Amino acid sequence: MFRFWELGWTHRIHRHQFCCSLISRDSSLMLGLQRFCTEHKIKLSKIDHIFLTRVCSETAGGLPGLLLTLAGIGEEGMSVNIWGPSDLNYLVDAMRSFIPNAAMVHAHSFGVTVNGDGTMLSSSQFGKFRDPITIIDDEVVCISSIPLNPNYSNGSIPKPGDIAVIYACELPEIKGKFDPVKAAALGLKPGPKYRELQLGNSVMSDRLNITVHPSDVLGASSPGPIILLVDCPTKFHMAELLSAESLNCYYRDSDHQPKENTKTVNCVIHLGPAIVTKSADYQKWMKRFSTAQHIMAGHEIRNMEIPILKSSARISSQLNYLCPQLFPARGCWSSQQTNDLSLESNELCEDSSSTLCEIIQAENLLKFHLRPYSQLGLDRSAIPDSLNHEEVIANLLSEIPEIADVSKNVNQFQQSSAEVKLSKSEKDDNCIMVEEPWLSASSSVNNVHAEKEGRDSSEEDIPCLNDRWNDNLKDEHDIPACLENISREDMEIVLLGTGSSQPSKYRNVSSIFVNLFSKGSLLLDCGEGTLGQLKRRFGIKGADDAVKGLKCIWISHIHADHHTGLARILALRCQLLKDIPHKPLLVIGPRPLKRFLDAYSKLEDLDMQFLDCRHTLEASMDDFHGSLDSRGQFPENSDREGSEAENIASRRVESSLFAPQSKMQSYWKRPGSPVDTAVALPVLMRLKELLSEAGLEFLYSVPVVHCPQAFGVVLKAAERPNSLGKTIPGWKLVYSGDTRPCQALINASRDATLLIHEATFEDTMEDEAIAKNHSTTKEAVGVGKSAGAFRVVLTHFSQRYPKIPVFNEADMQRTCIAFDLMTVNLADLPMLPKFLPYLKVLFRNEMVGDESDDVHESFIY
Repeated sequence: MFRFWELGWTHRIHRHQFCCSLISRDSSLMLGLQRFCTEHKIKLSKIDHIFLTRVCSETAGGLPGLLLTLAGIGEEGMSVNIWGPSDLNYLVDAMRSFIPNAAMVHAHSFGVTVNGDGTMLSSSQFGKFRDPITIIDDEVVCISSIPLNPNYSNGSIPKPGDIAVIYACELPEIKGKFDPVKAAALGLKPGPKYRELQLGNSVMSDRLNITVHPSDVLGASSPGPIILLVDCPTKFHMAELLSAESLNCYYRDSDHQPKENTKTVNCVIHLGPAIVTKSADYQKWMKRFSTAQHIMAGHEIRNMEIPILKSSARISSQLNYLCPQLFPARGCWSSQQTNDLSLESNELCEDSSSTLCEIIQAENLLKFHLRPYSQLGLDRSAIPDSLNHEEVIANLLSEIPEIADVSKNVNQFQQSSAEVKLSKSEKDDNCIMVEEPWLSASSSVNNVHAEKEGRDSSEEDIPCLNDRWNDNLKDEHDIPACLENISREDMEIVLLGTGSSQPSKYRNVSSIFVNLFSKGSLLLDCGEGTLGQLKRRFGIKGADDAVKGLKCIWISHIHADHHTGLARILALRCQLLKDIPHKPLLVIGPRPLKRFLDAYSKLEDLDMQFLDCRHTLEASMDDFHGSLDSRGQFPENSDREGSEAENIASRRVESSLFAPQSKMQSYWKRPGSPVDTAVALPVLMRLKELLSEAGLEFLYSVPVVHCPQAFGVVLKAAERPNSLGKTIPGWKLVYSGDTRPCQALINASRDATLLIHEATFEDTMEDEAIAKNHSTTKEAVGVGKSAGAFRVVLTHFSQRYPKIPVFNEADMQRTCIAFDLMTVNLADLPMLPKFLPYLKVLFRNEMVGDESDDVHESFIY
């Protein structure tokens, strides 16, 4: 079986069944391969080979996470062969910085792009390597590759990451039918010799002194099916594509190939963008394959409205119905946008009207069968239907009829809250708003039922809304001063990924989008699939705008579920801003992350500045600010060394990071590389400038207890005047990253407006949480209570809890559970915990795991 996947081309051989499957050409799935496989029950353990048509974040962004997952399957892990152009070596070298089992990856690169001294070959030299390169050749299949190198009109030298590849897959010929009558006439007896002849071997006759050849007893053979996978990413690759001599054997009109040697291509899959594939030259080239079917598998706009991760989309629709304020409708193309862009795409086709090719627009999960021969051709049986929001809600109402009343009540208390706040503001601008008891007897869900039945309301109608919960809510403190007269345009967070270890059907891995609206945005962690989640939340254009507006990306630690989406975000931003004056994006992360980014930047321009998290510790930042003059500038005549700041930071770390006897305590005592403060100072000045532009007073990192160089982060907004001119403090956001409960984070979270804390395990799994340096739900809530945080959002749940984690509602009076694409605005913080009981109504039948696939958490951790 062949499957063409977003990260490249994967190969699995079955002797009796052979097909190619277009898993997805939805651009939001670039880094969502694992989620897709889980959704559609595609076993990752079946992968033997992965073929990359290009080596870049767009095609290989999901590869690191996939390799880690494969390495965690079974006791010894799964090995996999990766094939790609010579650029592949750069990617493998980069991944070694965080993939420990490098031996599990068998990388095979082909073609030559650099001389022995490391200099690039000239464009003229590339022509010497046009012969196809055979990769696999056995009795089942022959796979060969044809590299395509760009020919830049300005004479620029191709660089790593520019090479594209054509793959040719040829199955052996289909032998003719065995004729037993002819065999008997040649003196053969029925038996093993019949089998030998069918396998293509000659045998001696049983009765006659002659040799019997397969051609004597077999009918005419049929040529085996052939499929080409063509990735021509830019117009600069066109020259090599059109002149590639190694493709002559596949052309029906070739003057360089005898007709009897011409091979018939059954299917050509085109991965290039429309601006290339719809050009006149490309269309003319397509005609040379005569009867071949052409599947246009570039990123098609028509697929954008069909969610490929339907389980996640279904949950999002249900949550949107229940509480649209916290779960806005998923971003998608309006019909007008789709029509406009489709028209624009059609205008690119200069010669489409005259083409005689059979063109099929690719759809998600479209298949092309190659074996058995009786099934040769397209198979649309697995193509997913569009997800209809109305149908999802209708099914929900049939399963949980009372959810309609729950949704109505949630909307009512949200509206009443807004009205009360407005009236309070108009009546007394000096009055700080207090929370309304939305779940009191006068406004709870059960009232709706009671009114319908003409009886008094009872809290017992909805089991999760009990007196204890309501009593605790009534005892809550007032809203903090920083939320006085807060605007919905001040700040909101979008939880792009709320699962741990590896992506699942319902939860992607860690990423938080901090939206500061007109002042820009930040990303806290950037796990695999972050770009796809941005597209699902904001739509294609909205996601591009979000990426362009990023001020900074902060990464907590080097584990793959927190940073493997980073390269794709950085490369896309560089592409979007290539014609616009801009500065490199600031990336703050642990030192090992820089090694990966430096190695990867040989493949793609990431256009970023890196700052070690250790330079952003509170002590380091205090030392930095203390070094500035009265104008906020670093003195030009200063010749300070970096030792003082580092010594202060290291003393602070050693005294507060780990409890005594911690198994990781010794890490910080190892001799490390000296921190080059002179290099860091300009980047720190850049950070100071960015914070000012974003309306933030400070950002600093906090060492936490997880792995070496693991951090949490604190963001504090600048002070602002209220309507009376009185200065009030800015909001404070704290994100824990991955950690055990630790005093350093508690201290950093004092009086936080919002604490986002990992809660990987349920309370009964404390031993496992300790072993893996994570937190339980109760421990995470305890950190918030100890720190006096106004609100706590729990995230980073083990994938053993696919939809909703296990928690004790008695501990959750200031807390809410995070879901993917959940949007928390500062103005909504007061009502956040009150939403939790309603979630239990929605998921009342699903409070335990329902995924049968094994979750290999131990390896990722």
